[in-house]
Amino acid sequence: MSLDAETFDALIDTVRRFVAERLRPLEAEVEEADAIPAHIVEEMKALGLFGLSIAEEYGGLGLTMVEECRVALELGCTTPAFRSTFGTNVGIGSQGLVMAGTPEQKALWLPKIATGEIVTSFALTEPDVGSDSGAVKARAVRDGDVYRLSGTKRYITNADKASLFTVMARTGDEPGARGVSAFLVPRDLPGVSIGEPEKKMGQKGAKVADVNFDDVAVPAANRLGEEGEGFKIAMRVLDRGRLHISAVSVGVAERLIADCVAYATERKQFGKPIAEHQLIQAMIADSKTECLAARALVLETAAAKDAGKEVVMESAAAKLFATEMVGRVADRAVQIFGGAGYIADYGIERLYRDVRLFRIYEGTSQIQQLIIARETLKRGG
Repeated sequence: MSLDAETFDALIDTVRRFVAERLRPLEAEVEEADAIPAHIVEEMKALGLFGLSIAEEYGGLGLTMVEECRVALELGCTTPAFRSTFGTNVGIGSQGLVMAGTPEQKALWLPKIATGEIVTSFALTEPDVGSDSGAVKARAVRDGDVYRLSGTKRYITNADKASLFTVMARTGDEPGARGVSAFLVPRDLPGVSIGEPEKKMGQKGAKVADVNFDDVAVPAANRLGEEGEGFKIAMRVLDRGRLHISAVSVGVAERLIADCVAYATERKQFGKPIAEHQLIQAMIADSKTECLAARALVLETAAAKDAGKEVVMESAAAKLFATEMVGRVADRAVQIFGGAGYIADYGIERLYRDVRLFRIYEGTSQIQQLIIARETLKRGG
């Protein structure tokens, strides 16, 4: 379901003002404290940001993929850590439930996810299993009405505050992806423990940590889909998540370009603003062109997904191009700002570090290349 145009325009305007007036002034504070202020999280809940992608019948906003991407573009205009606060609820942490959950599972969990009362996480990566996601070693063994779940998940976003995990675990002897199943695992089940948050290069305020499962008795009713369908569910979840991250990447690039234009217009060298020097103009032109191309690709792919088309290849292409693009834009921004770009006062170096993660999580650039090549060969061109 899509919001009517007037309501959606009002939402975009509200998000834009929230980013400009409430979030951007706090960027340095969040970087220093490595935490999002509690009152900001409450404001996010009040705005409905935790339920962007959850159907209205469960208390969410029920945005289409295009609408979600347009909101993500606005959210990209500030440090990505703010978006990560509710990003797992909107994307990978909830979408397995949205796509494959039973009516009973949805009724139990989705209303609280939509309000932010429950924070969700997506637990796929393991200490020695990353890009080869079909090789998960966490195991869930059926024992009557429960599965006994054991294993460790690594680099799990929002694990420190999540109360519900979508966990991929091996349930049978089938090799590779065919033996993987998906489970909804509440944090308060005995045997679930969370490691200390990792120290990271960027995106301060957004935490990742290990999640350990020690013979956790997960009710069989908490399985998503049938046994062996976990990998398929995970890949569908990631298709959507990749488009969302692509849109955020475009938003950050637009922020960086605007900052570069403002700085280059004011900063003078050789008797005139550096914006009048052609080599500076070339960097701005390259950044703007690539950003426009990424934006068009993301929104076109989102529209195709909303139309019910298969977008495995296109979403991978969007993720590859948009995340690599924002890395190049951030690098040029540091160059345009010169010494100031390397100093924390201007925030350019912070965004330079922040965007580096986009090329890694929800599938590295190299994984996207493999998906694009595989799908292109399958389609015959």
